[in-house]
Amino acid sequence: MANSKKPGGLREMLESMYSVIALLFILVACVELCDAAAAFDVYRLIQYDMSGSPFGSRFAALNHHAASLHFPPGVDLSRTVLIIPLRELNITFVREYINQKKPLGGLLVLLPEVLSFKTGGNNQVHEKEKMKNLLAELERLLIHSNIPYPVYFAFENDEIDTVLADIKKNDLMGQPATATTGGYKFVIPTAEPKKVASPTMTNIQGWLSGLKTDGDANQLPTIAIVASYDTFGAAPALSVGSDSNGSGIVALLEISRLFSLLYSNPKTRGRYNLLFGLTSGGPYNYNGTQKWLRSFDQRLRESIDYAICLNSIGSWDNELWIHVSKPPENAYIKQIFEGLSNVAEELDLKVGLKHKKINISNPRVAWEHEQFSRLRVTAATLSELSVTPELLESTGGLFDTRQYVNETAIVRGVKLVAESLARHIYGHQGKNIQIFADESSLAVNPAYIRSWLDVLSQTPRVAPFLSKDDPFVMALKKELAGHVDEVNVQHETLEGIFTFYDSTSARLNIFQGLDDLISLFRRPPSRKLKTA
Repeated sequence: MANSKKPGGLREMLESMYSVIALLFILVACVELCDAAAAFDVYRLIQYDMSGSPFGSRFAALNHHAASLHFPPGVDLSRTVLIIPLRELNITFVREYINQKKPLGGLLVLLPEVLSFKTGGNNQVHEKEKMKNLLAELERLLIHSNIPYPVYFAFENDEIDTVLADIKKNDLMGQPATATTGGYKFVIPTAEPKKVASPTMTNIQGWLSGLKTDGDANQLPTIAIVASYDTFGAAPALSVGSDSNGSGIVALLEISRLFSLLYSNPKTRGRYNLLFGLTSGGPYNYNGTQKWLRSFDQRLRESIDYAICLNSIGSWDNELWIHVSKPPENAYIKQIFEGLSNVAEELDLKVGLKHKKINISNPRVAWEHEQFSRLRVTAATLSELSVTPELLESTGGLFDTRQYVNETAIVRGVKLVAESLARHIYGHQGKNIQIFADESSLAVNPAYIRSWLDVLSQTPRVAPFLSKDDPFVMALKKELAGHVDEVNVQHETLEGIFTFYDSTSARLNIFQGLDDLISLFRRPPSRKLKTA
């Protein structure tokens, strides 16, 4: 009789084991659904295609254990998320890992809080300067690489520093996190990215009409002041572009405000029309500028005396550069250069001239004025940049934040452009007359510049992720309308060689291995961070 009961007892024992195993699987699944030990906002590396070739981070979802740079040699990292603070980053290591296509579950780069547009980061000047070059080099590497795993950025804080310290301690003890040993698990439960369908661009233009005398049948000449407002960077959700080209936008708004004061009085209204253009698609060969200009009728295009494009004028010391496509000996170019040079000398500044001939057959457009030049309209770009930027560079990346912009530089840039324009409009060339003198009713307003610079420095502006009625676009339109007579908005589709993907930001949930599993039985789940 005893022997006949053994099979039943064995069967019950196996069933009990299977039940326990099933329960464990259920509990592991529950960990994914229950509250995390900690949760953070993270910002995904941009994903895009250029001429059909993939670039950036090609995945978004994450579900792996975390490790630091102290992982044991030869360990398999194909199911591991590396968490690396920027201050500890070895760019050679990252470059080799990417170029040699070594397997990795994911990468999380921790940025110093000083770079966060949410905190202001006015302290630790020496630290942010130290990080700038490293971050610029990392950004160039990441946006020009095809990376087959999720890459995210986050800002350091006390909670995530505690997590990282714990991970480092375990790695140094030779106890890397796994499903069996515990440790920290990083989870981003998000859908895989989808293509952005028909991304839009919005151009905003405003007019200040010149004074036309009775019997004057001819159309008044026009001067255009233009700035591109959108950005591009490694993390679209962080690309605020305080200098490139927030400084240009701020300068344009202030110049429009100053001339609106002059043009509101018939006695001081000039005999030039002033056209203000805030354009989109700047990082993508100034695609928006091209479409804006092609919407002009021939009569308007021919009326443009010249255009001044403002690009990155917020972090220079004593010299700005005028970039042109026409030869320096061209009469119109000489007029622009001499006008700016004379005012610069009075302001104790320097301006240099850089000539770069355009190639009509080459679709690459490095400067905004080149779109004007392609239509035979005289134009120049004023910039602190002396060297022509490469494609997708100097377009408002991770390091281009408020802390790196000097609002005094923008004030001086506005004075330079406004005085030069006014002397041209009112026929005061060569005369030492300050129309926008300090302490006068026409003085440049530093507070206005500062307030708009602060707004722009908290507003990511990557064109494919801005809708037609985006609050920022509407605010820009409203602000310009407060200074000029007539404002029009032009919506266009971003065309060309670029395709973009969504999922630019997410919430990272961090689970602390086996402890979280056990805690489900002991107490209600909590978001309070557990430390080792």
